[in-house]
Amino acid sequence: MDQLNVTGEMTVDDWIELSQQLDIDGLEFYWGFTPWEHPAELDRLREKVEAQGRSIPMMCYSPDFTQPNPDARQQEIEQEKEAIRATARLGGRYCRVLSGQRRPGIRREQGITWVRDAIHALLPFAEEHDVTLILENHYKDGYWDHPEFAQQQEVFLELLDAIGEHEHFGVNYDPSNAIIAGDDPIELLEAVKDRVVTMHASDRYLEGGTLDDLRQMDATGHQGYADVLEHGVVGEGLNDYDQIFAILKEAGFDGWVSIEDGQDPDQGMAHLHASAQFLRQKMRQHGLV
Repeated sequence: MDQLNVTGEMTVDDWIELSQQLDIDGLEFYWGFTPWEHPAELDRLREKVEAQGRSIPMMCYSPDFTQPNPDARQQEIEQEKEAIRATARLGGRYCRVLSGQRRPGIRREQGITWVRDAIHALLPFAEEHDVTLILENHYKDGYWDHPEFAQQQEVFLELLDAIGEHEHFGVNYDPSNAIIAGDDPIELLEAVKDRVVTMHASDRYLEGGTLDDLRQMDATGHQGYADVLEHGVVGEGLNDYDQIFAILKEAGFDGWVSIEDGQDPDQGMAHLHASAQFLRQKMRQHGLV
């Protein structure tokens, strides 16, 4: 991520070419490396990926709707519109929304209201562009100071209820984020299974610390993920993918499953290959392909 978004050591073209080594059907774009201000470049990247027989179905975007300043929240809404527009131009159907950062002093009721109002303001624009907004049970954007406002299951479900159902709104389910929040990923999935339209397949593990250590670090505020939190090869961590995929199959899920792995640059491609192989096998086993 830093090579693509910060240092520029890797270009988007490099990333697209590298990904051809993997048995995958599409590429989820991240906003930090998306040339959204240049429509011709978006068209070129879409054509490049489609020429390889793949697509760009999803945009990973991180709005911050819990800013106390209403002008700042409106700016976040306008920027999410740019993300929706870019997603559609790339041929995508799903664009992520989040609640925002869990800043100290923000009351739960107030935060829920701010986020609900922001997403309601975006839904007509998303419908106009035939893009579905996907709310993730998120931990933290890698470039934020504070964890997700709706990180815990109780708050996430309250926010979902407040937003209500809409043809162009659904859930992006991430089982590992539930574990980090101290929740049961299966319990969360059972609660949202009928609204899941996409999924982030990841497997986390803690190294050199505990969940309590992680919460203490998050409470102080720091950019990026805590050092004790690591991504692992999908299928080798804490998640029960047999149970997860069985529940999704029963619920009629037929959406995209996006791999979150490859954290270690020295072993990234090998890990991604193993994750892709595991997911192919499990999805076939449970009839999700």
